[in-house]
Amino acid sequence: MAKKVLIMKTGTTVSSLLDEGEDFEDWFMRGTGLDPSQFICCAVDQGEALPASAEVACAIVTGSSAYVTDLAPWNHVAAGYLRTLHNEQKPILGVCYGHQLLAWAYGGEVDFHPEGREIGTIDVLLTEQARDDRLFAGLPQTFRAQASHLQAVTKLPPEAVLLAKNDFEPHHGFRIGNSTWAIQFHPEFSAHVMRSYIRERKSDIAAEGLDAQDLLMDVEDTPIAEQLLKRFVDLVDLDS
Repeated sequence: MAKKVLIMKTGTTVSSLLDEGEDFEDWFMRGTGLDPSQFICCAVDQGEALPASAEVACAIVTGSSAYVTDLAPWNHVAAGYLRTLHNEQKPILGVCYGHQLLAWAYGGEVDFHPEGREIGTIDVLLTEQARDDRLFAGLPQTFRAQASHLQAVTKLPPEAVLLAKNDFEPHHGFRIGNSTWAIQFHPEFSAHVMRSYIRERKSDIAAEGLDAQDLLMDVEDTPIAEQLLKRFVDLVDLDS
């Protein structure tokens, strides 16, 4: 029996996008190019029971409006489950909150970014270690990606390999072992999704001294970052 791609939901998207009838799982499914029947979606933040690891080929961990530093009880459930998948060498991709959750689960530190919010279409720079990484090898050294976060990984886990960064965020991507990846940016976000986030956060952005209109003008498609979703599932044997 074919195993499934687990989408571990840690929250939901902004209200305007929910009103359009879509959420994180829809963008991840679309971005991977796989049929929706190949996925299991589990809202761990809502207390939904996670599937037996034997049913899972790999896992994608979503973003959230929650904060890792709130230490909600479900974080411990999610972290323990991800450690099990990691020990079974099943590929994991943590995105935004998922990135931070993986760092916390493996002894790293998460906190509010000392310089505040990073939001909009940004530049991501790959490190030398990314050249030989199974997920990132062959991508341009610098590419554009979508981002929206207030918290960040302030200290990497001891065994993490840094893969991506930029001038604002020194830990945009890392790997633990051979098949667990974590990225702060959002490969599942389209330009439309990114603009919706900026509009929803407009008041907060203004209060923080950022210009929402400038950020909106700078939003663009991010085809290189989007490739990471198909690259990730290409590493997974879904037939075993």
